[in-house]
Amino acid sequence: MTDKPMLILIAGPYRSGTNGDPQALAANLTRLEAAAWPVFAAGHLPVIGEWIALPVLSSAGGRPTDPLADEVLYPTAERLLARCDAVLRLPGESAGADGDVATARRRGLPVYHDVAEIPRRLAKETR
Repeated sequence: MTDKPMLILIAGPYRSGTNGDPQALAANLTRLEAAAWPVFAAGHLPVIGEWIALPVLSSAGGRPTDPLADEVLYPTAERLLARCDAVLRLPGESAGADGDVATARRRGLPVYHDVAEIPRRLAKETR
């Protein structure tokens, strides 16, 4: 248990295995987002790199299948990890998520593979 809310990066497949298919990309993002509520319910703040990277990419005129995506998606995760307290690595092959895990470990951040491993927060917010 912890008394401080953690900022937890949810990492898993986004582009991997999709061949750029928009429906497959959306399905992967939905899987990442499905972990957001359990992280939040444990008293923490979930974040998914694509929530930040995709609007940045779009504002640069790019899409997830464009070469520019590598210049936005991976650096976004790297920058986020400078602020995060932990990573939740979801199942599935993903070079990006594996990179997130490697970065987290280099920085001494905990890497969880199941929401049940994340310490629940002791204190609750008051209004």
